[in-house]
Amino acid sequence: MAYDEDMAARVRDILAPERGLSEKRMFGGLAFLLDGHMTVAVSGQGGLLLRVDPARSDELVTAAHVSRMVMRGREMDGWLRVDPAAIDTEDRLTGWVSQGVTYVRTLPPKE
Repeated sequence: MAYDEDMAARVRDILAPERGLSEKRMFGGLAFLLDGHMTVAVSGQGGLLLRVDPARSDELVTAAHVSRMVMRGREMDGWLRVDPAAIDTEDRLTGWVSQGVTYVRTLPPKE
């Protein structure tokens, strides 16, 4: 399944003011990177993959339609899957994307 081009455009608009923004195809979708760090990806399976503070994973997965990303059968702290139902409005989408931006901005830029 190809990623949702409309969702990618919505995320792109939210991230447009950010410095160091780039895009890269990965995880079967389109990832948005800030200073080399993946912040959010529009998933080919629908919804978003989102990078967040690993210490906040337990708190953030209590939201409806949000779960830890599973990689090779293992749940990953600091990586969330946000289903389309959780990002059905601009405010909700902006809120989740902001979670990723806030965390990634604490990391040193990649060279």
